Amino acid sequence: MKAAFSRHSDTILQDLGEGTTRRVLAWNDDMMAVEVGFEAGAVGTEHSHPHTQCSYVLSGRFRYSADGESVELSAGDSVVVPGGCVHGTLCIEAGKLLDIFTPVRQDFLQD
Repeated sequence: MKAAFSRHSDTILQDLGEGTTRRVLAWNDDMMAVEVGFEAGAVGTEHSHPHTQCSYVLSGRFRYSADGESVELSAGDSVVVPGGCVHGTLCIEAGKLLDIFTPVRQDFLQD
């Protein structure tokens, strides 16, 4: 397998509505990096998927919930969510998350 280089300027910013954006940064068959932007008050509705997800807070403050537990996270904090775990977030202060998924989220590549 070869290295997969990606330049931020070559990626596409997707407006997901209701104060959220998504930018797929890089991927291969095994994993994917995604930048997700939130305006203050925007909600990442609770959901689950079979992918393991690591969310790293690049900026802002978030009330992140997973499996019924809710924690406030800010820049430099992170969480790992196993596949099948119900999770979501409320953005307290505008910011961005770096989400890493394994395996790759094929549904994000089809949008």
